[in-house]
Amino acid sequence: MSSSTQPPESLTLELVYRELRALRERVEDLEDLHDLEKAIAENGDKPLIPWEEAKRNLDLD
Repeated sequence: MSSSTQPPESLTLELVYRELRALRERVEDLEDLHDLEKAIAENGDKPLIPWEEAKRNLDLD
């Protein structure tokens, strides 16, 4: 009789490193979201700048 379940993947430094890297990326994403929400709260009532005007102001044309 053979078992259909497989043993859990063994823990290696490579797996720990990949997981840590993924967690760091997730934290960075959450920090970016926090910054965005803060900026929206602080500037939500200010008029928006049209994209074409912003590009001109930043010399992106």
